[in-house]
Amino acid sequence: MAQKQTAGRDQLWDFAPKFAELNDDVLFGEVWAREEQMSARDRSLITVSALMAQGLFPQLEAHMRIAKTNGVTKDEMVELITHLAFYAGWPKAWSAFGLARRFTRNKIDHPGITPGWFFAG
Repeated sequence: MAQKQTAGRDQLWDFAPKFAELNDDVLFGEVWAREEQMSARDRSLITVSALMAQGLFPQLEAHMRIAKTNGVTKDEMVELITHLAFYAGWPKAWSAFGLARRFTRNKIDHPGITPGWFFAG
């Protein structure tokens, strides 16, 4: 089951409370919770693909973390980025690989990331 998200409230509640509420309660609370229709793992693969294709790398970084939590492996992430390189663009793939590789090297200073945390297989 998808983990309860509070990023909207944590980061935007004081500035854009309605957007924060929609982000946490509708997008993550209702749409991502529809696991009978589509697994959280598959939603992660689709979301990472869409974000990479649009070049939205700050959001891509966050969703790579979510993808790992939802069971996406390093090998699957590498294959996803390689495949998308031909559809979304080579420079976007380079940027996405940079993010994925930083996770495997544990160079992102983020609470909850410990050595070997990201993409085990």
